[in-house]
Amino acid sequence: MSVAFVKEESAEAASETLLPDRPISPHPNLVTEAGLKALEAQLQQAREAYEAANTIEDVNERRRQSASPLRDLRYFSERVRTAQLVPPPVATETVAFGSRVTFERSDGRVQTYRIVGEDEADPKAGSISYVSPVAALLLGKAVGDVVSVNGQELEITAIA
Repeated sequence: MSVAFVKEESAEAASETLLPDRPISPHPNLVTEAGLKALEAQLQQAREAYEAANTIEDVNERRRQSASPLRDLRYFSERVRTAQLVPPPVATETVAFGSRVTFERSDGRVQTYRIVGEDEADPKAGSISYVSPVAALLLGKAVGDVVSVNGQELEITAIA
């Protein structure tokens, strides 16, 4: 079929339908049980959004509306496929994946974070990724241990 018979609005419209894939981390995809459930829910939402977009009759609008859900579908399919479920830590002597750790900064601020997988990390909600600089330094440490981050000292005061 000749391109003369294909309805294409513009190069801009075409670029809206060819979204680059979301980057996949090179780190192991460690997840908590809640993190795995969240990934599965996001995969289902992407699947539903893609299916809904495919019901649009106008081909250009269908392409535009399905581009983002299709990209999310590829991303979350891969993240669910590669997820490595890590059971909750059984001991609280040292910081581990899934631990909730409280530390005091050298400026007096006290912070508590749960160490989780990359996709479920949300510092504002109290969780950080296990590959973040702070978490990487805290893993394996015990209450009373001190680590240095960007010129500040963090002393672990509790592990749960």
